[in-house]
Amino acid sequence: MQNDSRQSGFTLLEVMVAVAIVGALLVTLIYTLNYHLSVAERQESLTVAYLLARDKMEEMEQNPAEMKGEFAEPYSHYHYLTEIKTSLYPDMSEIHVMVSNGREGAKMVGLMKRRE
Repeated sequence: MQNDSRQSGFTLLEVMVAVAIVGALLVTLIYTLNYHLSVAERQESLTVAYLLARDKMEEMEQNPAEMKGEFAEPYSHYHYLTEIKTSLYPDMSEIHVMVSNGREGAKMVGLMKRRE
């Protein structure tokens, strides 16, 4: 049996390559996570906007009037605009409801029998 004076272990080059690979994977993972979180935030914002627009559309069917304003808390950063336009169909009116939070928005159009 020979007594080898070299110690067993990893060389500095091997450690540096391993750290570089782990670093690249972490950067990719963080970028991907950040991207998907922004997509989820955008989808949540659009969903809230469409739900608020649907509620405003139902309100307009009961009491049609052109108006604009803000929603109550906790949706005070969402703004709405409603319009009533003449439709191509006889005795019908178009109801336009637009809801936005400054970055994202939703628009709904519906038909309603014209009131005399």
